[in-house]
Amino acid sequence: MNRIDRLHAILTHLQSKRKVTAQEMADRFNISLRTVYRDVKALDESGVPVIGEAGSGYTIMEGYRLPPVMFTQEEASALLLGAKLTEQFTDGSVKRHFHGALFKIKAVLRSPDKEYVESLTEHIEIVSRYTPDSDSPQQYLSTLQQAIVNKKIVALHYRSNMKEEVTRRKVEPIGLLHYGSAWHLIGWCHLRNDYRDFRLSRMLGVVIEDAFFDPSGHPSIKEYLEQIRTGSDLLEAIVHFDKHVIKYLQKQKYLNGFVSEEEVENRVRMKFLTANLHYFARWLLMYSDGVRIETPADLKALLLEHVEKCSKHHQSY
Repeated sequence: MNRIDRLHAILTHLQSKRKVTAQEMADRFNISLRTVYRDVKALDESGVPVIGEAGSGYTIMEGYRLPPVMFTQEEASALLLGAKLTEQFTDGSVKRHFHGALFKIKAVLRSPDKEYVESLTEHIEIVSRYTPDSDSPQQYLSTLQQAIVNKKIVALHYRSNMKEEVTRRKVEPIGLLHYGSAWHLIGWCHLRNDYRDFRLSRMLGVVIEDAFFDPSGHPSIKEYLEQIRTGSDLLEAIVHFDKHVIKYLQKQKYLNGFVSEEEVENRVRMKFLTANLHYFARWLLMYSDGVRIETPADLKALLLEHVEKCSKHHQSY
């Protein structure tokens, strides 16, 4: 990247966040801190109102805006893919805002690039085989994002999974997770006095309250996930898969707590961490005689129990 392009990219970067450190820019553009200081000084001398100094971070004076950004075809294509994925993995509250932003982005594209993107749109589709929440009338994703950023308590009208009971909860939200083809809110539940996982499709009502909460007492969503992965309530399972079934595991192994793997003769030995042996045993049933359990013994007993129940069930009619 030549210096002119880099200065333009640095200016765009400075406008993308409230404050940007010199080290962050050095890492992104693969340049030295000394070069960062020199480039920022050059922007300042050219009339760009850069506020801050080395060591504390930089920001652009409020109200200053760069003229419309010109996107490359590759960047426009990446945004198009993002739009396609948004259709599948968010709800209507987010789709609406994303589409509005995408129209604004398309408005600054050059005519040839607009034609390129329109042509590409007709040739890309995202097919999802299992989207149980896609028809849910609830559209709470955008509301929960606001609550998380503004550190506000949310009141949930929630239907539990196990007992199917409906409860009212006050929750201090710490983050959103997408797994198992659904969005989940992670937060501190006042009713249970502990962290809980709330599936959005089971929310019957969401209201952001006026009350704020102190986020310093909660882990970040990344720290929470790390605690779950290393928590003492997780059980280690070691399973051998015949090589001919490996191709069928795909992403399912990650959803079931995959940790590591190694080849052993004509099999692949995999280590998992799971919080529910019953669920894990049912997953292993999919692979029939292509699976051998090394540990724990309880997992093998559960698998045999499920096989016996299945056999009796199908012999009864």
